Amino acid sequence: MSTELRERLEALTLTLEDLLDRLDIPEKQAEIQRLEEEAARPDFWEQPAQAQEVLKRLGRLKEEVRNWLHLRQRAQEARELLELAEGEGDEALMAELAREIEALEEMVRHRQFEVWMSGPYDRHDAILAIHAGAGGTDAQDWAEMLLRMYLRWAERRGWEAELLDKVDGEEAGIKSATVLVKGPYAYGYLKAEKGVHRLVRISPFDAARRRHTSFALVEVWPDIGESPEIVIRPEDIIIETFRASTAGGQHMQKNETAVRIRHIPTGIVVSCQNERSQTQNKETALKILKARLAELEEQKRRAEIAALKGEHVSAEWGNQIRSYVLHPYQLVKDHRTDYETSQVERVLDGELDDFIEAYLRQAVAAPRS
Repeated sequence: MSTELRERLEALTLTLEDLLDRLDIPEKQAEIQRLEEEAARPDFWEQPAQAQEVLKRLGRLKEEVRNWLHLRQRAQEARELLELAEGEGDEALMAELAREIEALEEMVRHRQFEVWMSGPYDRHDAILAIHAGAGGTDAQDWAEMLLRMYLRWAERRGWEAELLDKVDGEEAGIKSATVLVKGPYAYGYLKAEKGVHRLVRISPFDAARRRHTSFALVEVWPDIGESPEIVIRPEDIIIETFRASTAGGQHMQKNETAVRIRHIPTGIVVSCQNERSQTQNKETALKILKARLAELEEQKRRAEIAALKGEHVSAEWGNQIRSYVLHPYQLVKDHRTDYETSQVERVLDGELDDFIEAYLRQAVAAPRS
């Protein structure tokens, strides 16, 4: 047992040191110091929005460095415990050490993908949108099931998920929903969910109890905050207001608090109606628009690289990424990675990490430009 634990600990230490090297911890510590000095300037709060972005970046960097250095410290302590257990022949301590090494291996496995998330927005919060597709009421019900799945996934991670916009279906479910997910590397993880999700089941809305296939589109954009890289000119947008739909019917809302913004150069249209005031809905809609424009720029960059490499770039809509089969058998399968599980209810309850990690692992293994 001692030899096995030593070999596992050696492999764990080598992996951890390689990841720390790739992360360039000294560089991050230098950036922390620079941001702390910036935050200490007397004029720091003269531009509140930018100040908030600096503090958000500072907080995330501190947490990232602290977590990785804590892992290194635990690995070092495990090494010292192993030497002690070997010297004293303490089997109980050896068993405790085995559990600690297993926990460390799991933590490193889950967090190693953060090192490979080198995209310009991977560390940002994410804006996730769900749209019911083909399938009528079943598709709208499916869209609501997906919304619950992602909210539960965020909750399992201890992240905050804020519903920005939701349009209910006529009979059941939702036509669309937009959620802001706040957490470290939220966009880096959730970008694995972009695409069409397919559901096969016996329809609860069909009196004949026939099997139906429904589709929903999931879109994910990075929340770029007040980034100066994306500028929205007033002359490039058209802002419309309308009455927010409510559980009591749209006629129940007397004031036009909901906001729709059309970006003329790209044709992108965003809306928000969940906030209490028109001003709040406008701010949220602009946030979503900036996120979509940032993702559009990233798509252009990827398309240029793909063209140079001779790859075909297809539109996401219609590009089915995952199937959830509830009848005649139980199976969730990702068609990009071939990862699958029969634990459908657990997946729909938010246990998505294995699917996301399989996608990220494949992306890491793919040839890099």
